[in-house]
Amino acid sequence: MKAMISAAPGGPETLELTETPTPTPGPNQVLIAVEAIGVNFPDTLIIKDLYQFKPPRPFAPGSEVSGVVEAVGEKVTAIKPGDRVLAMGAFGGYATHFIAEQNSTAVIPDAMPFDEAAAFIFTYGTSYYGLVHRGEMKAGDTVLILGAAGGVGAAGIEIAKAKGARVIAAVSSEEKAAFCKELGADETVVYASGEMDRDAQKAFSGALKSLGGADIVYDCVGGGYAEPAIRALNWEGRFLVVGFPAGIPKIPLNLTLLKSCQVVGVFWGAAIQRDPKLLASDLAALFELYNEGKVRPPVTERLPLQDAAQALNLLSDRKARGKVVLVTK
Repeated sequence: MKAMISAAPGGPETLELTETPTPTPGPNQVLIAVEAIGVNFPDTLIIKDLYQFKPPRPFAPGSEVSGVVEAVGEKVTAIKPGDRVLAMGAFGGYATHFIAEQNSTAVIPDAMPFDEAAAFIFTYGTSYYGLVHRGEMKAGDTVLILGAAGGVGAAGIEIAKAKGARVIAAVSSEEKAAFCKELGADETVVYASGEMDRDAQKAFSGALKSLGGADIVYDCVGGGYAEPAIRALNWEGRFLVVGFPAGIPKIPLNLTLLKSCQVVGVFWGAAIQRDPKLLASDLAALFELYNEGKVRPPVTERLPLQDAAQALNLLSDRKARGKVVLVTK
């Protein structure tokens, strides 16, 4: 098989297209002939040894794939060769073949194409867990999404709207704002890109407050954008910590007292490791929303596997809208 291999810590340019032996599935595992691979922000971190865990090298990054099951190991009962599936794992996705655990693999709807399937499990799984389970979102809530034009943010827009919430999409350009409107956002706010000084933070917070504030902040950005978003939270609101492409923020804790608000972590990967049944139940709910036409991954870039560096740079430079996908054919 072919894989984009990380042989030493470094940026996207260090990945090398390499021929490696095709693996054999063990007990409770399936071998997938990969059609498409979802590209996610953690992929930019794991190759630099900056993610929560560090795989032994050499390895291929990539946590979500779609394709056709080529073989199954012992004790596999829910999946069979020939099934069209999506799957996730800690790494190894940037390849033409992928070994997945049975409980991390799911048969996809007949109408779902492979590129959308590869863009589904990570972003929609994260956003469903974050908004529904951790944020306890309900119909009528106002949800502010920071970094709303990215993969996780875009999924958050669709899920929030499907559940009857009002959505304010915060983004760094008018182009991204228009994209979020197309996805169903009720309001958009364009914030200053780059480092936020105090004046920019006050302007951002003021713009959010003028729209009525938010009951839930879904923060996919971090950095200097977090504090003004918390200042715009309504009484007893929830601030959901999702990611830090703009850096890890420092939050004045007096704000949590003044707002009587909660700061809630969203670590979906750890949650489904601790409770594998959570993944199955959430995927079933998300597939239902997909079949009803309420969610659909906005795949905006499709690049060949060998162009993985270009795909990762779109994310690290915060130029991606929706989802970036690699394809093997």
